[in-house]
Amino acid sequence: MYTNILDDSLNYCIGHKGLVVHAYVYMTSHLHLIVSSTGEELQNIVRDFKKFTSKQIITGIKEHPESRREWLLNKFSYAVKRTGRGKHYKVWKDGFHPVLLDTIKKIEQ
Repeated sequence: MYTNILDDSLNYCIGHKGLVVHAYVYMTSHLHLIVSSTGEELQNIVRDFKKFTSKQIITGIKEHPESRREWLLNKFSYAVKRTGRGKHYKVWKDGFHPVLLDTIKKIEQ
């Protein structure tokens, strides 16, 4: 279910915001993207992606059978209290840390 939320949001950004996805991998606690943009600024696309997917993930946790429901909601709620950012739940870490892949060494990493 959560990967579908990420897939749908990435596809929306591709279709409507000019996002170009060169490669991606979903990990259990985060994701890695190799992306560029032919439309909006990349930082704005990432901001919107994180905002939208946060809301969808929290809704998914609340509405679907999830064995880790209480643990996840507590973790995301604690993140708001710890950082002072957000209203009720914080799914993603703050910031956007792009790395320019301008050498073969960086690409291989």
